[in-house]
Amino acid sequence: MRGKEIQPEYWGYELPGGFEALAGKTDADNDLLSLQVARPNDLWFHVRGLPGSHVVLRHPAGERPDTATIKQAAAIAAWHSKARNAGTVPVNYTEAKHVGKPRGAKPGSVTIKREKTVKVRPGLPGA
Repeated sequence: MRGKEIQPEYWGYELPGGFEALAGKTDADNDLLSLQVARPNDLWFHVRGLPGSHVVLRHPAGERPDTATIKQAAAIAAWHSKARNAGTVPVNYTEAKHVGKPRGAKPGSVTIKREKTVKVRPGLPGA
């Protein structure tokens, strides 16, 4: 018999066009969200160089987010980080398939490849 699957706790945000942004609440939740919940083509976001939530942008089948949606998801990542009260913040993003975990790394620590960076002001949708 298989053990019960652990579900991460996260904040969820509905974005225009059927997109959804999920932000992990703890380091362990970030791991689960980034490595188990995220589908390979979902986009993954994290503020650059500071502690913060991992954010996964889920999208409807066959849809790709536009620049405005990417910036909105990046702003959520910046909001759920130590840079919340900063002006403009750099946020790295990549497809979830390019997010990995080094052996023995502490919870919340991941490696990313093929990342891009967008600069945004921290904020939540509708705020």
